[in-house]
Amino acid sequence: MSAIRRKFGEDYQVVNTNRAMSFSAPAKRKRQRFVEKNGRCNVQHGNLGGETSRYISDLFTTLVDLKWRWNLLIFLLTYTVAWLIMASMWWIIAYIRGDLGHGHDESYTPCVANVYNFPSAFLFFIETEATIGYGYRYITEKCPEGIILFLFQSLLGSIVDAFLIGCMFIKMSQPKKRAETLMFSQDAVISQRDGKLCLMFRVGNLRNSHMVSAQIRCKLIKSRQTPEGEFLPLDQRELDVGFGTGADQLFLVSPLTICHEINSNSPFFDLSQRSLMNEQFEIVVILEGIVETTGMTCQARTSYTEDEVLWGHRFLPVMSLEEGFFRVDYSQFHNTFEVPTPPYSVKEQDEKSSLPSPGPVLSPTLLDGRSRRERIFSLDGVPHTEEPGSKLPSKLQRMSSKNGKEILKTGSTQPTEKASSTGDLPLRVQRFGSLVCQGEAENQLQLKPLKLGSEAHTQSAGELEHHKLVSMPTPVPGPSLNPLPASSGRPEDSLPPKLRRMNADH
Repeated sequence: MSAIRRKFGEDYQVVNTNRAMSFSAPAKRKRQRFVEKNGRCNVQHGNLGGETSRYISDLFTTLVDLKWRWNLLIFLLTYTVAWLIMASMWWIIAYIRGDLGHGHDESYTPCVANVYNFPSAFLFFIETEATIGYGYRYITEKCPEGIILFLFQSLLGSIVDAFLIGCMFIKMSQPKKRAETLMFSQDAVISQRDGKLCLMFRVGNLRNSHMVSAQIRCKLIKSRQTPEGEFLPLDQRELDVGFGTGADQLFLVSPLTICHEINSNSPFFDLSQRSLMNEQFEIVVILEGIVETTGMTCQARTSYTEDEVLWGHRFLPVMSLEEGFFRVDYSQFHNTFEVPTPPYSVKEQDEKSSLPSPGPVLSPTLLDGRSRRERIFSLDGVPHTEEPGSKLPSKLQRMSSKNGKEILKTGSTQPTEKASSTGDLPLRVQRFGSLVCQGEAENQLQLKPLKLGSEAHTQSAGELEHHKLVSMPTPVPGPSLNPLPASSGRPEDSLPPKLRRMNADH
């Protein structure tokens, strides 16, 4: 641990976890993999029946896909058989013409000079096919069948050479060996990055030549059963490694850590540390790119089973800054260290965070202060005086209520004003109301006295209320807001003499 601290600092300190408190995974036997660690797909096709003829129709691809030992065997057998067949045809021509018995007769003109047995016919074919041309064996002009066979041999030899040599060249130039220099980490890890639970693994390129347009993909292979009851033994699901953000397009110069964020759209949404021990899945990683030197597409593959996914681990750094360059230490490429990671799944964490938390309890003092502020800044908190009509005699109240109903019917289109106005009341009621409002305003709200005249007749009750609110002084907080002075005497005492006499008559 001290060596890691000295090399990577305190941020990369290995966390010692209590093994007694951690979950112990049950012993699992090694199961069959769908894709091996070296990228080979562990699938064999059998019982093809009559479909094997499809391999013959695509003979070139079939030969390229064969192993090297079978390719070399087919290469040697093809040339050997072709040479033997063509040498036999030259021997048959010599046998039919009778050239075999006149091999050393200088006066006899054979089809092919100095061909008097099968070995000499085979040597002639090799000299012709390889264009060696020693000059000892040659075709004469008195053998038309030999000339035709010579043309056929030249055409057939060119076709065989192009087919087999091209097949061997394509097989040798295949970028499969380039994939051997693309590395994947032995294990995948699950830990937090930027506050989110992520599945991560590492990729690297051992060569100095780059992979052009490198792209990475991940497939989750897991058996499942559909709601209709169909069982899918090897169901494939895509793992998002940054398709929307472009993180799947790699600049593979130095080792990179590929990250899959576990969220509600991830197949690992309900995966926890405990459930990981009982799961059975396989993650197939596919890295594709163009080889810079040859321009051919290369693909490297690997896989991770549930036993190779480490919960609560992180990869050790492999980059260091030297004098004028960056150095990659591949000895630490596969090493990981433990970090604090919640053992819960993302689903469980979201459910805990979505639980409603108890709200703060408001004290009576706060409630009283809030209600007091609401009363101060709302119209409901302003103390209203009683309507002047409530202090009038019964006869005048009936008169004002009758006129008020008419005004309510005609003044409903103005929501900010009262339905009745002082200008619509009789003159005597207007004078009485102005006097009462003036007295009440002076005693309660200290408003300006309302002048009688043409202006008082045209002002509405809404305007009067506006004047009251504007002229109202700022209320002082206390046990009671704007206390009203107690009125002394009867309301009839404040009436003019003429109105008092009218009230006495009734």
